[in-house]
Amino acid sequence: MPGKPVEKPPAKQAAPKEPEPEVEAPAAEEPAEAPPAGVSADAPAADASAPAEASAVDNPPEAPAPPPPAVPCSAPLDLSVADVSHCSLTLTWKTPETIGDSGLDGYSVEYCKSGASDWVLANEEPTPTTRYCIQNLSSGDLLLVRVVAVNPGGRSQPCALAEPVPVREVGERPKIRLPRALRATCVRQVGEQINLLIPFVGKPRPAVSWLKDGQALDTKRVNVRNSDRDSILFIRSSQRDDSGVYQMSLKVDGFEDQAQLTLQIVELPGPPASIKLVDTWGFNAALEWTPPKDDGNSQVTGYTVQKADQKTGDWFTVLEHYHRLTATVSDLIVGNSFSFRVFAENIVGVSEKAAVTRNLAHIQKTGITYQPPEYQEHDFSEAPRFTTQLTDRAATVGYTTRLLCSVRGSPKPKIEWLKNQMVIGNDPKYRQLSNQGICSLEIRKPCSFDGGIYTCRAKNQQGEAAVSCKLEVKQVMLGDTEKGK
Repeated sequence: MPGKPVEKPPAKQAAPKEPEPEVEAPAAEEPAEAPPAGVSADAPAADASAPAEASAVDNPPEAPAPPPPAVPCSAPLDLSVADVSHCSLTLTWKTPETIGDSGLDGYSVEYCKSGASDWVLANEEPTPTTRYCIQNLSSGDLLLVRVVAVNPGGRSQPCALAEPVPVREVGERPKIRLPRALRATCVRQVGEQINLLIPFVGKPRPAVSWLKDGQALDTKRVNVRNSDRDSILFIRSSQRDDSGVYQMSLKVDGFEDQAQLTLQIVELPGPPASIKLVDTWGFNAALEWTPPKDDGNSQVTGYTVQKADQKTGDWFTVLEHYHRLTATVSDLIVGNSFSFRVFAENIVGVSEKAAVTRNLAHIQKTGITYQPPEYQEHDFSEAPRFTTQLTDRAATVGYTTRLLCSVRGSPKPKIEWLKNQMVIGNDPKYRQLSNQGICSLEIRKPCSFDGGIYTCRAKNQQGEAAVSCKLEVKQVMLGDTEKGK
């Protein structure tokens, strides 16, 4: 039920000071009284100290210092609307940062209709919780709400809502339905078009707002289109400066929902900052380099190491997707000089440029001389030997015939043909051939006088061999009919 109006708190008055204890001023020295009758003025000195001790006991003790006055605590934090209906409003907040030694008695919830100046206390007694529901409100009212922390030191500074809250039934609370793909970091390349659609629900139509890294969007680069059901974030040509955390806020009356997505615009990295040839020994060369100054807005995932022989100038990859900053290149050719280069690699790809070593790696020849093993040379020399003999042949007068045989030997033997033990020589009637050890003698259109014993003789430095055959040349016999003609 609505509470009573809250009177303006009076100005703080100083706490009344307790009266300080009066300290008696030391009494003036009075003339010494005459000793009573019967007491001698010349009394012992010990009796004179007794009045001094009695006066010391009569002085009262000093009063203790008064306790310091109680101090109000700081204002409550993060006041927000948890629920609203046609007749109630539920609020939540957080405890103050500073409470003080005097403790916290509770919180006072106050509200005021928009346009009015009187604040109404919703709870007669301070509530100890950080949640409170204001009941029996009128539908359609526009309320300003604030919460004050109370302790023995008094009231704290109020924590108020930034905007008035309408008391009405909310059709549907605002809810951003962020797609699963956008809950992780959204990675895009430089120059790529970005079009992100984020659906939401809420009735009446929610108010949508966007921030980038806590600041307003640059409308020259980023465009936002809002409808009743979704919001679209559009960048025509993305650049690395567009990377950051984008926060979307959705408000319906006093309710609000927020979601954020991280956008990372990446490109190819630069080359390693420097490279150095550390050492060369045997067939190996040791390299060392430093990460690139520009990583392309993405973590460097590896390096590609290449070598080039100065004789050819061609580059060959020796290490790929390598993760360390030092490497040893092996199996280099003795006597040659090599240069090396290293590319950086990230999620986009390999850098366009590379870091190249200034110095060459010279692979020196060692003092060891190669001495091939000694082998006794095999003697392949061989005397001529006919592997295929000549066979006796019978030829017909006027029909060319051929004699064949084969011979082997090393060195290559010299071939001679003989007829009836006479060297044929360069007689044009005969054609002598020798190829790959195959020896042939062609007799062109023989006559009956060309018959006889033919011999093939082979000679070389190792010896001599011969093979012979008999050739018979026959005359064609005519029949009786042909003789009559």
